[in-house]
Amino acid sequence: MADRQQHAHGHGERPGHPPPDSPSSATLLRRVQTHAPNSTQVVGFLTLLVSGAVLLLLTGLTLTGAVVALVFLGPIALLTSPIWVPVAVAAAVLAAVALSACGFAVAALAAGTWMYRYFTGRHPVGADRMDYARSRIADTASHVKDYAREYGGYLHGRSKDAAPGA
Repeated sequence: MADRQQHAHGHGERPGHPPPDSPSSATLLRRVQTHAPNSTQVVGFLTLLVSGAVLLLLTGLTLTGAVVALVFLGPIALLTSPIWVPVAVAAAVLAAVALSACGFAVAALAAGTWMYRYFTGRHPVGADRMDYARSRIADTASHVKDYAREYGGYLHGRSKDAAPGA
Protein backbone atom coordinates (compact mmCIF):
# COMPACT_ATOMS: atom_id res chain seq x y z
CA MET A 1 0.00 0.00 0.00
CA ALA A 2 2.83 2.38 0.88
CA ASP A 3 4.47 1.29 -2.33
CA ARG A 4 1.43 2.37 -4.36
CA GLN A 5 1.30 5.83 -2.70
CA GLN A 6 4.98 6.33 -3.38
CA HIS A 7 4.54 5.53 -7.06
CA ALA A 8 1.41 7.68 -7.34
CA HIS A 9 3.07 10.88 -6.02
CA GLY A 10 6.60 10.45 -7.32
CA HIS A 11 9.75 9.57 -5.50
CA GLY A 12 9.34 10.42 -1.78
CA GLU A 13 7.21 13.51 -2.40
CA ARG A 14 4.48 14.52 -0.05
CA PRO A 15 1.15 15.27 -1.65
CA GLY A 16 0.53 19.02 -2.14
CA HIS A 17 4.21 20.03 -1.59
CA PRO A 18 6.79 20.59 -4.31
CA PRO A 19 10.07 18.72 -4.09
CA PRO A 20 12.82 20.47 -2.16
CA ASP A 21 14.92 21.10 -5.23
CA SER A 22 12.08 22.70 -7.24
CA PRO A 23 12.51 26.25 -8.61
CA SER A 24 9.73 27.72 -6.41
CA SER A 25 11.45 26.73 -3.15
CA ALA A 26 14.75 28.14 -4.38
CA THR A 27 13.18 31.49 -5.25
CA LEU A 28 11.44 31.59 -1.88
CA LEU A 29 14.77 31.01 -0.12
CA ARG A 30 16.38 33.75 -2.21
CA ARG A 31 13.55 36.15 -1.37
CA VAL A 32 13.94 35.49 2.34
CA GLN A 33 17.69 36.00 2.12
CA THR A 34 17.38 39.26 0.16
CA HIS A 35 14.86 40.68 2.64
CA ALA A 36 16.73 39.59 5.74
CA PRO A 37 16.79 42.42 8.31
CA ASN A 38 20.09 43.99 9.28
CA SER A 39 21.24 44.35 12.89
CA THR A 40 19.81 47.87 13.29
CA GLN A 41 16.36 46.68 12.26
CA VAL A 42 16.57 43.71 14.63
CA VAL A 43 17.59 45.94 17.55
CA GLY A 44 14.82 48.39 16.68
CA PHE A 45 12.27 45.60 16.56
CA LEU A 46 13.44 44.19 19.89
CA THR A 47 13.32 47.66 21.46
CA LEU A 48 9.79 48.09 20.14
CA LEU A 49 8.80 44.69 21.46
CA VAL A 50 10.26 45.28 24.94
CA SER A 51 8.84 48.80 25.30
CA GLY A 52 5.44 47.61 24.11
CA ALA A 53 5.47 44.80 26.66
CA VAL A 54 6.48 47.19 29.46
CA LEU A 55 3.76 49.65 28.52
CA LEU A 56 1.20 46.86 28.34
CA LEU A 57 2.26 45.69 31.80
CA LEU A 58 2.04 49.21 33.22
CA THR A 59 -1.39 49.69 31.66
CA GLY A 60 -2.62 46.49 33.31
CA LEU A 61 -1.19 47.50 36.68
CA THR A 62 -2.75 50.97 36.44
CA LEU A 63 -6.13 49.57 35.50
CA THR A 64 -5.97 47.00 38.29
CA GLY A 65 -4.96 49.64 40.83
CA ALA A 66 -7.79 51.93 39.73
CA VAL A 67 -10.38 49.17 40.08
CA VAL A 68 -9.06 48.13 43.51
CA ALA A 69 -9.04 51.76 44.69
CA LEU A 70 -12.58 52.26 43.42
CA VAL A 71 -13.77 49.13 45.22
CA PHE A 72 -12.17 50.02 48.54
CA LEU A 73 -12.42 53.82 48.50
CA GLY A 74 -15.79 54.13 46.77
CA PRO A 75 -17.90 53.51 49.88
CA ILE A 76 -15.76 55.91 51.93
CA ALA A 77 -16.13 58.62 49.30
CA LEU A 78 -19.87 58.01 49.14
CA LEU A 79 -20.27 58.25 52.92
CA THR A 80 -18.16 61.41 53.23
CA SER A 81 -19.53 63.18 50.11
CA PRO A 82 -21.64 65.64 52.17
CA ILE A 83 -18.32 67.01 53.43
CA TRP A 84 -16.35 66.90 50.19
CA VAL A 85 -18.89 68.55 47.87
CA PRO A 86 -18.98 71.91 49.73
CA VAL A 87 -15.20 71.79 50.15
CA ALA A 88 -14.76 71.22 46.42
CA VAL A 89 -17.16 74.06 45.56
CA ALA A 90 -15.37 76.43 47.95
CA ALA A 91 -11.98 75.44 46.53
CA ALA A 92 -13.23 76.03 42.97
CA VAL A 93 -14.60 79.46 43.89
CA LEU A 94 -11.36 80.42 45.64
CA ALA A 95 -9.31 79.26 42.67
CA ALA A 96 -11.50 81.27 40.29
CA VAL A 97 -11.18 84.39 42.46
CA ALA A 98 -7.40 84.01 42.71
CA LEU A 99 -6.99 83.48 38.95
CA SER A 100 -9.28 86.42 38.18
CA ALA A 101 -7.38 88.68 40.56
CA CYS A 102 -4.08 87.67 38.96
CA GLY A 103 -5.49 88.25 35.49
CA PHE A 104 -6.85 91.69 36.41
CA ALA A 105 -3.52 92.61 38.02
CA VAL A 106 -1.61 91.63 34.88
CA ALA A 107 -4.07 93.56 32.69
CA ALA A 108 -3.80 96.66 34.91
CA LEU A 109 -0.01 96.45 34.88
CA ALA A 110 0.02 96.13 31.09
CA ALA A 111 -2.38 99.07 30.69
CA GLY A 112 -0.36 101.20 33.11
CA THR A 113 2.88 100.40 31.30
CA TRP A 114 1.28 101.23 27.96
CA MET A 115 -0.09 104.56 29.26
CA TYR A 116 3.28 105.48 30.77
CA ARG A 117 5.03 104.84 27.46
CA TYR A 118 2.33 106.71 25.54
CA PHE A 119 2.46 109.82 27.73
CA THR A 120 6.28 109.88 27.82
CA GLY A 121 6.36 109.80 24.00
CA ARG A 122 7.91 106.38 23.50
CA HIS A 123 5.20 105.45 20.96
CA PRO A 124 3.99 102.03 22.20
CA VAL A 125 2.18 99.52 20.01
CA GLY A 126 -1.22 100.89 18.97
CA ALA A 127 -0.40 104.54 19.73
CA ASP A 128 -1.02 105.58 16.12
CA ARG A 129 -4.49 104.03 16.24
CA MET A 130 -5.12 105.82 19.53
CA ASP A 131 -4.12 109.16 17.98
CA TYR A 132 -6.32 108.51 14.96
CA ALA A 133 -9.29 107.65 17.17
CA ARG A 134 -8.72 110.79 19.26
CA SER A 135 -8.65 112.98 16.14
CA ARG A 136 -11.82 111.33 14.81
CA ILE A 137 -13.62 111.93 18.11
CA ALA A 138 -12.48 115.57 18.15
CA ASP A 139 -13.60 116.08 14.52
CA THR A 140 -16.96 114.49 15.22
CA ALA A 141 -17.46 116.67 18.30
CA SER A 142 -16.58 119.77 16.25
CA HIS A 143 -19.07 118.80 13.52
CA VAL A 144 -21.81 118.16 16.08
CA LYS A 145 -21.09 121.54 17.70
CA ASP A 146 -21.28 123.33 14.32
CA TYR A 147 -24.47 121.46 13.44
CA ALA A 148 -26.04 122.41 16.77
CA ARG A 149 -25.16 126.10 16.23
CA GLU A 150 -26.56 126.04 12.72
CA TYR A 151 -29.81 124.25 13.46
CA GLY A 152 -30.20 125.06 17.15
CA GLY A 153 -31.93 128.38 16.48
CA TYR A 154 -34.24 126.68 14.01
CA LEU A 155 -35.33 124.09 16.53
CA HIS A 156 -35.65 126.74 19.26
CA GLY A 157 -37.95 128.84 17.03
CA ARG A 158 -40.01 125.81 16.03
CA SER A 159 -40.58 124.82 19.65
CA LYS A 160 -42.09 128.24 20.37
CA ASP A 161 -44.43 127.81 17.41
CA ALA A 162 -45.55 124.41 18.66
CA ALA A 163 -46.10 125.63 22.23
CA PRO A 164 -46.86 129.38 22.17
CA GLY A 165 -47.07 129.64 25.95
CA ALA A 166 -43.68 128.07 26.54
